[in-house]
Amino acid sequence: MSLIRIQNITRRYEMGAETVHALRGVSIEIQRGEYVAIMGPSGSGKSTLMNLLGCLDTPSSGAYILNGTDVSEMDDNELAEVRNREIGFVFQSFNLLPRSSALRNTELPMVYAGVPADERRELALRAMTQVGLADRTSHLPNELSGGQRQRVAIARALVNNPSILLADEPTGNLDSRTGEEILALFDDLARKGNTIIVVTHEEKVARHSRRIIRLLDGLIASDEPVEKSG
Repeated sequence: MSLIRIQNITRRYEMGAETVHALRGVSIEIQRGEYVAIMGPSGSGKSTLMNLLGCLDTPSSGAYILNGTDVSEMDDNELAEVRNREIGFVFQSFNLLPRSSALRNTELPMVYAGVPADERRELALRAMTQVGLADRTSHLPNELSGGQRQRVAIARALVNNPSILLADEPTGNLDSRTGEEILALFDDLARKGNTIIVVTHEEKVARHSRRIIRLLDGLIASDEPVEKSG
């Protein structure tokens, strides 16, 4: 069974008297353990698709089956539960709490899930070790480099063992060398079996994935495997 099955999804927005068709009938299947990039120019529908995949929004029509559950018609509370259980988010701007330590930031999704404190600490330490930050647990975000902050964000995304790691322009605020380090970490996570979806406008970032889905004008323009050199 596919981890993600999107069937003929549309998303319309009413902008005053005008109707904007952000997605016009998109169908995608993503298997567990895939590493997929979603690309497209501004206005192509890629951000709308990301919001739907991340259960931040629901479609105007069509079905979205995530891990065997139809999430297309859930209300906000149900979607919030699915997000916390199934999806780990990584954003361009890190979104860390400035007065909380790296470990505390990593624990956050488990606080919302009601995980006991001792277990939270153990799992957060494991996630921070996974991203190479075991020696930075007590540091505040302003005591960390940009790359380290993004690693904390990735640890936080992984800590609930979600079905999907969903990353929106994850290297957008990083210099090229640090960006490569973060992409190398994604490569490693993908090799270990994590399902990763990266939304990006950068070809170089997308080519780290195993499959690129390109959107144009709310439709899928292409969906192809990445040819790996060497």
